[in-house]
Amino acid sequence: MIAYVRELAAYRELLWSWVGREVKVRYKQSLLGAAWAILQPLSATIIMALVFAYFVRLPTGGIPYPIFYYSALLPWTFTVTSITLGTESLVRNMHLVTKIYFPREILPLASVLAGLVDLSIASVVFVLMMLFYRFPLGPTFLLVPLLLLIQVLLTSGVVLFSSALNVFYRDVRFIVPLGVQLWMYLTPIIYPVDLVPDRFRAIYMLNPMAVLIDGYRRAILYQEWPDPTQLLVATAVSLLVFVLAYAYFKRAEAVFADVI
Repeated sequence: MIAYVRELAAYRELLWSWVGREVKVRYKQSLLGAAWAILQPLSATIIMALVFAYFVRLPTGGIPYPIFYYSALLPWTFTVTSITLGTESLVRNMHLVTKIYFPREILPLASVLAGLVDLSIASVVFVLMMLFYRFPLGPTFLLVPLLLLIQVLLTSGVVLFSSALNVFYRDVRFIVPLGVQLWMYLTPIIYPVDLVPDRFRAIYMLNPMAVLIDGYRRAILYQEWPDPTQLLVATAVSLLVFVLAYAYFKRAEAVFADVI
């Protein structure tokens, strides 16, 4: 694993160049350009806020519905976009995979890092929401970079695995949207964690994204520290997913050119 990381570090200039290319390609010949990074989570936030504020009336602990949902949809959109685009990164660039040698993980990882650019752009709206609703930032906000680092690790692991698997089984590109949709319902995006029955809570929080999404809300909106045990488990699971996925990716890498 250390050897893989060292090789990737040696090709870091190519990685950053490919990240820049990914960002440019996403918005090339697009009327709204980078505004799409904002419209995706914002449009979903508006719909959820309207539905759950006036029809279902889910509890939010006193947090206004728009900022309650946007705080979850913002990081969630990053993960979904990274997985969706990263899964097909190898097949989409088969002309490079079959002709030139470079660490193949650069392609899926570039999709993840490019997603961070979208996340940064969409975060501007979140800052404006914080100002509009007059939410102060407490010391718990310092935990946000750690949460994001864990999320990047988890997302990278999923993308490495799905992109490699997609080379051998093209059905993966159809399975991924369904899997992501199911994953969303198992994550406290639409509803708060408090609605999960106590008898299922321990199993439910084994989902790293559940811990991360709840952690973002607690750290930013409620100014509460997330449960350290849950955060430690989420970190361990995310790291395990990344290591296993990276190992599988490198083993499969040798036959990518033949299969594609």
